[in-house]
Amino acid sequence: MPRKPAPKGLPTPKQILDFIQQSGQPAGKREIARAFGLNGHDKIMLKALLKDMADEGLIDSAPGRAFHKAGGVPRVTVLRVVAVEEGAVAVPDNWQGEGPPPRLRVIEKGRRSALALNDRILARTEERGQGQVAHLMKKLQRSADLILGVVHEDEDGRKWLKPVDKRERRQLPLSDLGEAQTGDLVLAEPSGRPPRVSAKVDAVLGDPFAPRSFSLIAIHKHGLPHEFARETVEEAREVSRTPLGSDREDLRHLPIVAIDPADARDHDDAIWASSREDGGWDAIVAIADVSFYVRPGSDLDREARRRGNSVYFPDRVVPMLPHELSSDICSLKQGQDRAALACHLHVGPDGALKSHRFTRAVIRVAANIAYEDAQRAIDASREERTEVSSSPCSMPEIEGPVPAELVDRALKPLWDCWAALFAARQKREPLELDLPERQVVLDEKGRIMSVAPRERLDAHKLVEDYMIAANVAAAKALEAKKAPVMYRVHETPGREKLVALRDYLATFDMEFALGQVVRPATFNRILERVGDGDAKPEITEQVLRTQTQARYSPDPLGHFGLALPSYAHFTSPIRRYADLLVHRALVSHYKLGEGGLPPEDAARFTEIGEHISMLERRAMEAERETIDRYVAAYLADHVGQLLDCRISGVQPFGFFATVDGLGGDGLIPAGELGREYFRYDEAARQLIGDETGETFRVGQRLQLRLVEANPVSGALRFELPEGSYGRGPTERRDRVRKPVMGRRGRPGNIRHQGRKR
Repeated sequence: MPRKPAPKGLPTPKQILDFIQQSGQPAGKREIARAFGLNGHDKIMLKALLKDMADEGLIDSAPGRAFHKAGGVPRVTVLRVVAVEEGAVAVPDNWQGEGPPPRLRVIEKGRRSALALNDRILARTEERGQGQVAHLMKKLQRSADLILGVVHEDEDGRKWLKPVDKRERRQLPLSDLGEAQTGDLVLAEPSGRPPRVSAKVDAVLGDPFAPRSFSLIAIHKHGLPHEFARETVEEAREVSRTPLGSDREDLRHLPIVAIDPADARDHDDAIWASSREDGGWDAIVAIADVSFYVRPGSDLDREARRRGNSVYFPDRVVPMLPHELSSDICSLKQGQDRAALACHLHVGPDGALKSHRFTRAVIRVAANIAYEDAQRAIDASREERTEVSSSPCSMPEIEGPVPAELVDRALKPLWDCWAALFAARQKREPLELDLPERQVVLDEKGRIMSVAPRERLDAHKLVEDYMIAANVAAAKALEAKKAPVMYRVHETPGREKLVALRDYLATFDMEFALGQVVRPATFNRILERVGDGDAKPEITEQVLRTQTQARYSPDPLGHFGLALPSYAHFTSPIRRYADLLVHRALVSHYKLGEGGLPPEDAARFTEIGEHISMLERRAMEAERETIDRYVAAYLADHVGQLLDCRISGVQPFGFFATVDGLGGDGLIPAGELGREYFRYDEAARQLIGDETGETFRVGQRLQLRLVEANPVSGALRFELPEGSYGRGPTERRDRVRKPVMGRRGRPGNIRHQGRKR
């Protein structure tokens, strides 16, 4: 049959189906690629398209990997078991084809048959003989709201499920343990209606107190995809062997360095600076060229968008991309040639960005340096030492102290340029909140060695300001081309939040005018007025609550916190899908080669922005909860001891306290505060005793006794020390209920022994 002229670009599914049906010979991927004139990365995209068509039930493959039109059942699909007498038989769970649904014999290789009528399964289907069979991949849950919990046994020997979510206080009787034992971490399916709700164990996850289990709890609770399909990993291995090409700018002669945390799992940014004759600086922010390897429409791209971002736990990382990319070919490692998207910056003497340009480059990182080692090196150079003589660099790529030559050629110019960038930042007056990050240090077996606030050094600020400069340049470069931009948006606080802040500050006799133009500096002035007094942590937290939540959007709404009109995320495409989109847009509109942004993705930026913003919030919650679990595990040895705490939140039902320097929240119910009643003042965020006027308010420092530390839920429980505040933890007495008045004479909440009326 004469070959038709090959269309430009990837063929449509209809074109592929027509070719398969009209072809006089077996039509595999090679034949299809040849027929449509595809080569290079187009072949990878063809492979992804064929997989999509197979998943949709449009095509199937026969022996020899030739394709043919399928009978309507997708290659991987959800089936429902309709017979089990002589082996399980299943039908498509959602059949929309013509005629009755096909019946498929289920093959459970290496398994004992445990399927029951109406079970839902995920299966891989194939044609065999005159029909189709289904290879069981996994049995699906029958309920979408599986509960993650620990199996407990009461005094009567009954088994109960104790949920790990500290907001969930109910315990459910277990009707079916399966293979679970007391103390196991399990996923269970609830059944029945209140109050007769029970649970059945669906999967056993293991020992909840074993090393690495705390992050595993978060992974299952939040449904984080933590395993890659075999096809995706194979694609990562295939693309990682792609030659870099000869059309890249060669920057391997420059002493570019990557400064990261000592425990960094990946290195996606490296920096370099050099002084100019005009008193300014030339700087380069080199970012891993992920868009060169991860092409739109590929398995890798679909999986990266599904994940949205990497999730970092103290003991592991759940990466957005397979390790073959994230921690190997796309990781900027010392001494290795790597593909990079380079942001060239001309920084003026005053720190202003005079110009910028973007190129695809090949770089060779001179050193991977830990923040602490970079700081020690620059501090030592200022003391006119020839090299750092303290502890050796903790980064595995460097042996011994940071060499003096590298300090002179790389670090000193970076610090000099940063001084100008920092001065420009100070002039801009972004929001400055002192919010220390908690660092969990583990030993080689995953056991907790320490939990403490992470020290913030000038080295951290330096890298941050170079990244901000590159992010601003990326947004402006795309705006100059009228190209789509996935902005990092942080909007000005709304009036409702500003009113709440005004009322709150009034309790400290601080005024806040609502009519003023609100800028980040407005909040900085508030914190400056507070100084370093006891009230600073709580007022800082209230200022933080006043801010809107940052998100991704194609709308140019500015970044309020950074005091910037245009801002995009460009510097971490290994771990953030938003950055990958920005890279693709730059590649497309500055004609930097293959791997640009498809028009169909640009048209969906609003939808994609909402999706990845949601995934970012999920990741942040999972990371925060896991840190809380580690803190609870660390404090388990301190149960019964008095700890220095600070009240972090007050509600009508009691107050929450956090351990100074460690974090983790524990509740003291209002009913356990003593003999008198406590009314809730919402504006002042405090509980006030009716008789004594004793007050518990946000920010108050006090000593509390740790009663319980639950590593599985991350929850702490405190009590007041006996004799403190004129009462013991169990002292209570009945009183006649009476109404109390809130602020401005309005009726407040009525409390009786800490419970709502």
